[in-house]
Parts: sequence; structure tokens; C-alpha cells
Amino acid sequence: MTSNNQSAVNHHFIDITGEVCPMTFVKTKLLLEKIPVGAILEVRLRGKEPLANVPRSLREHHHKILSLQPEDPGQGEFATHRLLVEKT
Repeated sequence: MTSNNQSAVNHHFIDITGEVCPMTFVKTKLLLEKIPVGAILEVRLRGKEPLANVPRSLREHHHKILSLQPEDPGQGEFATHRLLVEKT
């Protein structure tokens, strides 16, 4: 398998913009349990609570936060964000 194909296999995605806490973290955690260690999970999230709670909970579970970027800056707490996390 080439490194490009391997990268695609090890990159997973979940959109939790329509969810509310605590389901935002629950759904993220359930997907993380299914993917291999070292894989990257991209999470789309929106809202003040998920933005604070999901990254914090992932750190508490010893996963590595790679980045957290707004997709639509200027929307304040309603902005959609893109979180990249590595499963450890």
C-alpha cells in the first residue's frame, strides 16, 4: 500500500455540528474506539460547549490534539470548527 493510500485509510471524519453535549463527545469517542492507534480523526463541531468540552475530554483520554481551526471565522460561538485529533 502506498503512503498516500495509507494516509487516506488512517484519516477518519465525523460531523457533530447537529449534536449537543454530551452527545458530541460520546459520538466522537465511539468513533475513536473503532479506529487504529495513530489514525487521525477530523471532527466538525459547532457551539461554545462542544468547542470547550470535546477537545478537553479528548486530552483527558490521552489523545493528541493536532489542530483546532474555525471554518467560518466571524460567526463567534456559532462558528463551525475543524478539530484534528490523533488517536493514541
